[in-house]
Amino acid sequence: MDNIKQPEGEELKIPEVLPLLPVRDVVVYPYMILPLFVGREISIAAVDHALSGDRLIFLSTQKEVGDEDPEPEAIYEVGTVAMIMRMLKLPDGRVKILVQGLTKGRITEYLASRPYYSVRVERIVEPADAETSLETEALIRTIKEQLSKIVALGKVISPEVMVIVENMQDPGSLADLVASNIGLKVEEAQKLLEIFDPIERLKRVNELLNKENELLDMQARIQSAAKEEMGKSQREYYLREQLRAIQQELGESDARAEEIAEIRKAIDAAKMPPVIEKEALKQLGRLEQMHPDAAESGMLRTFLDWMVELPWSKATKDGLDIKKAKTILDEDHYYLDKIKERILEFLAVRKLKKKMKGPILCFVGPPGVGKTSLGKSIARSMGRKFVRISLGGVRDEAEIRGHRRTYVGALPGRILQGLKQAGSNNPVFMLDELDKLGSDFRGDPSSALLEVLDPEQNFMFSDHYINLPFNLSNVMFIATANQMDTIPGPLRDRMEVITLAGYTEEEKLQISKRYLVPRQTQENGISDKYISFTDEAIKAVIAKYTRESGLRNLEREIGTICRKVARRVAEGEKRHFTINASAVPKYLGPPKFLREEEMETNEIGVVTGLAWTPVGGEVLYVEATIMQGKGGLTLTGQLGDVMKESVQAALSWIRAKEKEIGLAEDFFHTTEIHVHVPAGAIPKDGPSAGVTMATALVSALTKIPVRKDVAMTGEITLRGKVLPIGGLKEKILAAVRAGVTTIVIPEQNVKDLEDVPKNILKKVTIVPAKVIDDVLKVALETWPPPVPKAAKVPVPAGKPVRRSPKALPRGNA
Repeated sequence: MDNIKQPEGEELKIPEVLPLLPVRDVVVYPYMILPLFVGREISIAAVDHALSGDRLIFLSTQKEVGDEDPEPEAIYEVGTVAMIMRMLKLPDGRVKILVQGLTKGRITEYLASRPYYSVRVERIVEPADAETSLETEALIRTIKEQLSKIVALGKVISPEVMVIVENMQDPGSLADLVASNIGLKVEEAQKLLEIFDPIERLKRVNELLNKENELLDMQARIQSAAKEEMGKSQREYYLREQLRAIQQELGESDARAEEIAEIRKAIDAAKMPPVIEKEALKQLGRLEQMHPDAAESGMLRTFLDWMVELPWSKATKDGLDIKKAKTILDEDHYYLDKIKERILEFLAVRKLKKKMKGPILCFVGPPGVGKTSLGKSIARSMGRKFVRISLGGVRDEAEIRGHRRTYVGALPGRILQGLKQAGSNNPVFMLDELDKLGSDFRGDPSSALLEVLDPEQNFMFSDHYINLPFNLSNVMFIATANQMDTIPGPLRDRMEVITLAGYTEEEKLQISKRYLVPRQTQENGISDKYISFTDEAIKAVIAKYTRESGLRNLEREIGTICRKVARRVAEGEKRHFTINASAVPKYLGPPKFLREEEMETNEIGVVTGLAWTPVGGEVLYVEATIMQGKGGLTLTGQLGDVMKESVQAALSWIRAKEKEIGLAEDFFHTTEIHVHVPAGAIPKDGPSAGVTMATALVSALTKIPVRKDVAMTGEITLRGKVLPIGGLKEKILAAVRAGVTTIVIPEQNVKDLEDVPKNILKKVTIVPAKVIDDVLKVALETWPPPVPKAAKVPVPAGKPVRRSPKALPRGNA
C-alpha cells in the first residue's frame, strides 16, 4: 500500500483493491476536479462502496461510448485514482459526484464484476526531474505562449486556468492541466495519459498545441476571406467563364449554354419582324452575361419565353368558300339573317382582297340570344381559331395593356395572352360583356381598348410588358354587350354595331326543335328513344313558363323536363315519354306567367305601353284615375325623371286642349289625378311613354274605355306631336308575346319595320301616328268625344235682337 501527500500536506494511503467506475467520453487526469453523472447500477454500487469507506475510487475510460455494460476488455487499463469529494442524489435516480484526480494507476486484475467491478490497481510513479534543464524550461515557456495564442484566436479557456498555468513549473502537472482544458478527443487524451515520462508528455502537448494553433489560424483566414469586398457572384462568374472556356476546349457544354442556345433557336423559329428580333437578341445577350441567380435573370427569361411564344408570324388560312361558310352558319344558328349576311360579305371581300383590316363587330342584345355562340360559328365558318375573354368587372387598365416589367409578377395584358392561347395572329377574338367594364384609380380599361379596336391604330398595338409593337390588324374582333348606353362614345364609334333583338315564338320553337331539345337530351343521358316534345308542348313552355328575348330560361325548362324523364328511366321505367301541352304542368308545375286581367276587357284609364330593357322588350301597363280634389297630381310606381316629365307634358297638352276634349274649364282645380305603373318595386324610366301617359289621362278624364288589344309607344310634345323612339323590334316582339293585335308607333319609326320579321308583322296591325289624335283614334273606343250642345241664352226684355244676314228670309228686300 503506497502513501501520497494530499494538497493539505497529509498523507493518504491508496489501497491495492479499489471499486472501478467506468467513465464515458472523458479522461480524468491527476489533480483534475470535475463532476460526473452516474446512472448505471454497477457504477452506483461502486460509488456507494467508495463512500462507505475511504471515498477512493478508480476512474478509467471505456473504449466505446455507447456500451452500457462494458466488459473488462472494453475498458482502458490506465486510469486515475480519484477521491469523491461530494455526492448528490438526483430525482431521476441518478447520482452526481464531484471527484478529484490523485494519481495515475494501472489495472492489474479484475477481482469481481458484481455488484460492481472490483480491481487490483498498481500505482504508476513518474520519474522526477531532479534539475530543470534549459530544454525543459524552454518547452514550458513555449507551451505557455502557445496556450496564449490559441486563447487570442478564440479558444475558450477559463482565466483561472490561465493564471495557474502561468505560475506552474512542474512539467508533468503542466502537461496534464493543459491537456485537460484544450478539448482533446478521448483517444488522444488517453494516449497522453499513458505517457508516463513528464518531458515526453510535455512535448506531445506542445505538438497538439501547434496543431490547434494552425487550425484556429486557418479558420481565421477563412472568415477573413469571406468578408472581402469581392462578392460571391463576381467570383463565381469569373470561375464559370473559365469553366466555360475549358469546356469549350474539351468539346463539352453546360446546361446554361444549352438553354441560351435553345432560346436563340426559338427566336429564329419565331420569324419576328426585324426590329422585334433585334430587341429579343439584345435581351438574350443580357441574359447570357448575367448570373443565373441574379434577380433580373428570372424576369428576362420570362420575357424571352413570351417573345418566342407570341404568334408574330403564325396565321391560319381563311376558308374562303362562301357557300360552305353559309352552310355552317345555317347549321349553327337559326334566323339571324342580317348577321350571317355581314359575315359572308366579309369573307367575300377577303376573297377578293388579300390585304384588308379586320372589322370590329359589336353584337348588342339581351342575354341568351346567342351572341357568344355566334362568335364560335364565325370562327368555324372562316377556319380560324376562336379566343374569348370576359371583360365583365375589369377595372384595371393593366388587364388590357399589361404591367411594366419592373413590377414583380408582371405579365402581358389579356389581349396578348389570348393571342398566345390561340397560337395565331388572326383569330376570331371575342371581347365579351363590353358594356360591363369599370374604371377606378387604376385606370380606365375602356380607354385602353381604343387602340385595340381602332383599325387605323391596332397594327402598332403596344403592350406595356412587351413594350414592342404587335400587329392586331389581322384579328377579327367581335364585342358583345347587353346595351350600348354604358359604352363610351369614342369606343362605340370604332365598332360596327349589329343588334340582336330577340326571337319570336315561332323562332324559339324552331330553335328548340333543332338545337335545345337535342342538346338537353344528350346532356341528361337520354335520347329520342325515350322522350319527344310536341310543338304544342314547346309553345306552352315558351308562353307560360318563360318571358324573355333570349333562350336561356327556355333551355333550363326543357332541361328540367329531360331530367325528370331521365330519373324515371333510371328507376326502370323503360318506355317512350311524349311531352305534350297537357303534360307540361306535371313536370314544371303551375304556369309562371299568365295574361294580365286588364287585357281581357276594355277598361277606362288602363293603357298597354311598350318598353325596352337590356334583356329585351316588355309590356308596361299604365293606369290613371281621377277623383275630387284640389288639382293635385300623384305619380307612383318608381317612375324616373324622364317618365315624370312625360306625364307633365301629357297633362299640359290636355289642359291646352280641354275644349276640344270636352272638359270643363276648371276641371284641373276640382279634380285629383293619380297615375300609377304596376310592379312598383321595379324602377322604370325612358323617353317612350309619353303617348301612353296621355292616352291613360284622356281615357280617365273623358270616361272613354281603352281598347284591350292596342299597345303603343312614342314620346309626346306640348303641341301633341309624336316623337320617334328606339328598340322598336324588341317592343313589337314583347307586344306579340302579350297577345296584342294592334300597335301604334311613331310615324318616323316606320323605316325601322324592315328589321322586324315579316311573319311577326303579319300577326299585328301597325298604325303610324304623327300626332296624339292619331293615337287616340285607334286606342279609344270612340274619338273624338261628342261635344255637348251649347245651351240657349235668354234675351233680356226691351233690347232688339240683331239677326245675322244669313238668318234673314231669302227673297226679302
